Amino acid sequence: MPEIDPDALGDRLQQRDGEPLVLDIRHQDDFTDWHIPGSVNVDVYDELTSDPAEAKEAFTELPDDAEVVTVCAAGVVSQTATDVLREMGYDAKTLVDGMAGWSRVHRTATVPVDLDGTLVQVARPGKGCLSHVLVSDGEAAVFDPSQYVEEYEAILDEYDADLVGVFDTHAHADHVSGGGELAERHDVPYHLHSKDALRIDATPLDDGQTVRVGAVDVEVVHTPGHSEGSVSFDVGGEALLTGDTLFHESVGRVELGVEAGIEDADVEDNAATLYGSLQRLLDRPADTIVLPAHDPGSPEPPVTARLGEVSEQNPDLGREREEFIETLASDIPDHPPNFERVKRTNVGRESVPDEELSDLELGPNRCAAAE
Repeated sequence: MPEIDPDALGDRLQQRDGEPLVLDIRHQDDFTDWHIPGSVNVDVYDELTSDPAEAKEAFTELPDDAEVVTVCAAGVVSQTATDVLREMGYDAKTLVDGMAGWSRVHRTATVPVDLDGTLVQVARPGKGCLSHVLVSDGEAAVFDPSQYVEEYEAILDEYDADLVGVFDTHAHADHVSGGGELAERHDVPYHLHSKDALRIDATPLDDGQTVRVGAVDVEVVHTPGHSEGSVSFDVGGEALLTGDTLFHESVGRVELGVEAGIEDADVEDNAATLYGSLQRLLDRPADTIVLPAHDPGSPEPPVTARLGEVSEQNPDLGREREEFIETLASDIPDHPPNFERVKRTNVGRESVPDEELSDLELGPNRCAAAE
């Protein structure tokens, strides 16, 4: 069966050189909810599972000379689509593991920032997740790693750096953290604020604490609201890793921990707390680079913006306190898939078998208050 690996497809789409037509055959609602940017939806899933020949009519509208990559949820039904297309004379292949495979793609780029070291951003275009690796004087720290820890191992090898610590800005609700596993592999501390490390073995983080990585000081800034233990990291006074507290065009949601049953808190109080946390961040220099843990689109690294730019373009930051609280507490968007189980897993209240971890976090990222 002709097929293409998700990383190979990602590279071709990124280079925009002779990129294929990505054909998503899932139901339209599934496509609308989450898809590969630039892909085309032809909803023939039912036809392909019942009588594949019935899908041919819909496929006749595709360009005759197109190189087609078929996509479904897991790369199974799309194999049937590839068979049908090849019978029709198309140059077609299947995306291995479908959207599940796309979710595993990671891309890296260095962040342009004036540090005595290098800051690498790691993006997952299929999840909208951003993590970071700080390298300085042969030492490295990883922030908000995904469960695919081999991606970070490769960066450590590339820079010939020794890992000295792994940090999560908070207990995430949209993806499973690889922080504990990566730290255990290297016998280094895994850091998470005690308010989020409910039943997990983690080295606690305190507001105002400074951690040194090589020649770079990293300051911990407790910024609760999205979660009770959310923190941001001031990296060398030049960059802010803001987790899910502050995004470039939105701010973090305030109800996920409450609805997951792990926070005994009031949503309005969380919104008020988040407002105060944001004011602390906005007091920093306007030229500070803001590096959140998520981007609502399909991020191409490096995803960066100056704090002054964020302050001007982010509508949530222009709201007065009472309006901010009312908006965040009442205007609730759709939840991330399986957010309750993901959240409970990341705080240590649920243990998920390894074979289920990848499926648990499939779907779009929805950790921002507005998208």
